[in-house]
Amino acid sequence: MMDKINYNRIKAVLAEKNVSSKELAKYLDKTESTVSRWCTNDVQPSVEVFHQIAQFLDIDIRELFVSTKN
Repeated sequence: MMDKINYNRIKAVLAEKNVSSKELAKYLDKTESTVSRWCTNDVQPSVEVFHQIAQFLDIDIRELFVSTKN
């Protein structure tokens, strides 16, 4: 069985910024369940939503992604 690949760092950045997934869901007008699925990398938000998340957290959008380089 293949390990699940993490594409985004939404959960980690929320923790670093001390922001709850509930707050993010409210800001984006999404359900908490949707944000939870992003945080567990079950599904990925659209590029537009990544942009909104970065604006909300006041970070560079690149911080939301797992690097493809080591």
